[in-house]
Amino acid sequence: MDSTTRPPSWKILLAFAIIYLVWGSTFLAIRIGVHEVPPLLLAGLRFLAAGGILYGWMRVTGTPSPSWRQWAAASLLGTVVFVLDYGCVFWAELRVPSGITAVILATIPVFMTLLEIIFLRTQRLTLRLGIALAVGILGVGLLMNRSLSLGEVPIDRMGAAALLLGAFSWSVAAILTHRIPLPASKPMSAAAQMLTGGVQLLILAALTGEFSGFRPQAVSWTAWFSLIYLITAGSIVAFTAYVWLLHYESPTRVGTYAYVNPVVAVILGYFVGGEGLGRRTVLGTLLILASVIAITTTPKKSEFKEHARLAAGVE
Repeated sequence: MDSTTRPPSWKILLAFAIIYLVWGSTFLAIRIGVHEVPPLLLAGLRFLAAGGILYGWMRVTGTPSPSWRQWAAASLLGTVVFVLDYGCVFWAELRVPSGITAVILATIPVFMTLLEIIFLRTQRLTLRLGIALAVGILGVGLLMNRSLSLGEVPIDRMGAAALLLGAFSWSVAAILTHRIPLPASKPMSAAAQMLTGGVQLLILAALTGEFSGFRPQAVSWTAWFSLIYLITAGSIVAFTAYVWLLHYESPTRVGTYAYVNPVVAVILGYFVGGEGLGRRTVLGTLLILASVIAITTTPKKSEFKEHARLAAGVE
């Protein structure tokens, strides 16, 4: 980082505010949208549009288009990230409150650490990591436990299971990113992944019958606005702010969005979305966030150090 070219403090703070608030608010926007637009269709429209806009902008500004090998790699990540992860998230938000969705997705570093310890052998299980993993698993178990609801309505288990699958898929994708030929430009790489993922989601939506009976004219302006918000603010503006911040701030500081987004989502879900906020939600959230903070601040020796610090949640 070159301090001589460092931008004004207000720009840094604005970029942090964007990734904190915008990415934290996308969970509520998804929940609003999926109640009127089928989930896979909504996800496909979001990422196809966002990917197309970002791809067009990068080409106009002189960034070369990906090679065929890079398109193939982007398509693979499009499947793992957008079909498996985001597909599960959009589907689950028909059944799970947006705040709880964000909290469960915060377990991504937990899955990444487990993969590193068990399969990749790039991380050693220490007492600190063991306790952190146990606390995170306890937090998820508390949120899903029907006999210990602490006065709250039980969470839909199928929805929660889909979110855990999504979190696991994201952790796998973060590892694949280091092993496949992606474009050197991060924005172009993201555009290619969103484009291919959006196409796959729309194909899956057609195969599962989401187009049949869907009437765009019956969708309210609120739902359409949520889609526009997800495309522009969630996928383009926030991502641009995120990439820009990485040029001037350490990955550790930028990665603090992983702790803030679930809190923002829970607060917005309660005050704006009318979602419950009882003792179980608060306790489960605190346990998971404590686990994530402990894991992502643990020194790592592996090449996946940056991803384990940064990956948490749906942008």
